[in-house]
Amino acid sequence: MPTEVTPSAPVVDTALVQRLIAAQFPQWARLPLTLVDPAGSDHVIHRLGADRSVRLPRGDWAVGQAETEHRWLPHLAPRLPVPVPVPLALGAPALGYPWPWAVTGWLDGTTASADGLADPARTAVELAGFLTALQRVPAADALVPGPHPGLTADSPLADRDRATREAIAALDDVFDARALTATWESALNAPPWDRPPVWFHGDLHTGNLLTVDGHLSAVIDFGGLGLGDPARDLMIAWTLLTAETRPLFRAALGVDDATWLRGRGWALATGLNAYTAYAPTNPRVAAQTHRQITESTTAP
Repeated sequence: MPTEVTPSAPVVDTALVQRLIAAQFPQWARLPLTLVDPAGSDHVIHRLGADRSVRLPRGDWAVGQAETEHRWLPHLAPRLPVPVPVPLALGAPALGYPWPWAVTGWLDGTTASADGLADPARTAVELAGFLTALQRVPAADALVPGPHPGLTADSPLADRDRATREAIAALDDVFDARALTATWESALNAPPWDRPPVWFHGDLHTGNLLTVDGHLSAVIDFGGLGLGDPARDLMIAWTLLTAETRPLFRAALGVDDATWLRGRGWALATGLNAYTAYAPTNPRVAAQTHRQITESTTAP
């Protein structure tokens, strides 16, 4: 997803955020406001006082996350073993800013990384516990009378086939195209999910995990929250975990062979998408997604 300002993406600076808060939530207008940098690719983030976060979408590709989190995180959070953002207020478009935005509770921590974990085995089991709890939350509330329109629609890996093969071809000088193709085709050929839909985070990579002193402290950014095949959340096995800790994660979560293969495909497809988008401009993301692609290709 793009990070640069496009014609559909307004410039979001601290002055604008301050004005929006003063206009819509005057009770917080006197609190200090500090830009969080670097932030994610989807939102401009400010810390508001000591215990609040203000998140504004950078562009129309991120619109909808504020409403999704505001509606569903209070429903999910009490059932999850790891802290998630606590919605405090939903801001409205105003002052030239065109989209809903959010104020949530502040969560301490730094972005997770494979080499920054104090206890990788413990983290693998904790991630499995988080996903187990998420998948066990009853889906009925979001499925009656039909899938809630604010949730990400479930989609098969096959929908990404063309883009993934194009990325493989474009990156033939960087990666082993034959190995990438074999991994991708094994994922496409895996049997589909044939059980009732379950909750998925939808974008479970290292950038959406926080750690304190190397220990998992929070899961954030639920803009991809949806119902369906849980395989997409398995991408974390190849983005954060290693060949040594991946089996612990899989065993604790109880993943069957077909779902594991589809999860590996999600890791490859999302890694290729991010690498092609960011490699020329963001060395940090390039390094992370290079690892993700390599791990998903060489390690089961």
